[in-house]
Amino acid sequence: MTETPAKQLPLPPNYRFDDATVRKGVPNHPLTDLYYEMQRGSWTQLLAVYVAVFLATNLLFATLFLLGGDCIVGAEPGSFLDMFFFSVQTLATIGYGALAPKTTYAHVVVMIEAMVGLLGVALVTGLAFAKFARPRANMLFSRNVLLAPYDGHKSLYFRVANVRGNDVVEATVRLVAIRSHVTAEGHAIRRLRDLELVRSHSPLFRLSWLVVHVIDERSPLWGLDVDGMIDDRVLIIVSLTGLDGTFAQSVHARHVYTPNDVLTGHHFGDIIRDLPDGRIEFDFDKFHDVVALTAAQQAIEDQVGERDELLDDDAETIDAEVRDAIADQVE
Repeated sequence: MTETPAKQLPLPPNYRFDDATVRKGVPNHPLTDLYYEMQRGSWTQLLAVYVAVFLATNLLFATLFLLGGDCIVGAEPGSFLDMFFFSVQTLATIGYGALAPKTTYAHVVVMIEAMVGLLGVALVTGLAFAKFARPRANMLFSRNVLLAPYDGHKSLYFRVANVRGNDVVEATVRLVAIRSHVTAEGHAIRRLRDLELVRSHSPLFRLSWLVVHVIDERSPLWGLDVDGMIDDRVLIIVSLTGLDGTFAQSVHARHVYTPNDVLTGHHFGDIIRDLPDGRIEFDFDKFHDVVALTAAQQAIEDQVGERDELLDDDAETIDAEVRDAIADQVE
C-alpha cells in the first residue's frame, strides 16, 4: 500500500514572504525611489552602485577632457588613461600637482566636475550614515510555530528572543492571520484577522518571549487543523515593536509563518537554566529545539481536542476526567 505524501502549501516552503507575491504592471520609476532602494538594499548593493557611478562619472569627464585636445599640463596628448586619472584627482579633490588644466575649456570642465564631486560626496556620506545609524531590532523568531495544548487549551504559539540582550521597553507584539474570505456578493478576498494573545505587552523585553494564541470559539483559527490551514493558504504575520534603550528610538521586527512552519505533537525544549552562582543561562543553541510530546502529554492533547469538539457542538459540560487531567498537567 502506497503512503500518501504529506500535504504541502502550493508555495514552495523555501520562498520568503516577499517572494510569495508577483507584482505585475507596477509603474517603475527607480530614480524617484533611489533613496528608498539604497536603504532597503544590502551594503553590497550600495557599494556596487557607488563604484559603478564613480567609474561612469570619471569615464564621462575623461572623455570631455579628451575632446579638448592638449588641455592638461603634464598629460600626454590623446592619452585617455591620463585624462581618466586626472578626472579621478579632480572629482576626489586630490590634486597631486603633476596634472593641471591649461586651457579655458579644461578649467570649465574641472569646475563642473568639482561641483559634481562635492554633491556626490554629500549624497554618498548621507546615504552611508543613514544606513549605518538606522536602529534595527535584532530579534530571533523560532523556526516553527507550534499547534499544541498550552495551559490546558489548544493553542498556537512560538517564541522570540532579543539577541542583543539590551533593554527593549514597552514591547508590543501583534499577531495577524491572513485567511481567504468570500463576501456576500461572491468576491474572493484575503482578509486580515487579529489573533488575541495571552500576553501582548511587555514592559521590559530582554531575553525571550513565548507568544501564545488560544484557539477557542472566538479565534479566527477555530476548527482549523494543519491541512485546513494549507488549503486556506493561511499566513501568520508577527509584528513586534518597542523602544530600544540604547538608541532611544522605536524599533520593529517582522516575521511570517506559513502552514509549512506549523508543527503539531511537540513543545519547545528548555533553553533557560539556573546557574550555581545565581545567574540565569540562556542557551541560544537550543532556541529552535522542539521535543515530541510524551504519551501522557499526547493523551492530554487528545482530551483537549475532544473538549474543543464538545464546545464546538455547544456542549454545556465537560467530562470531569478531562478537567482533572488538564489540571494535573498544568500543575
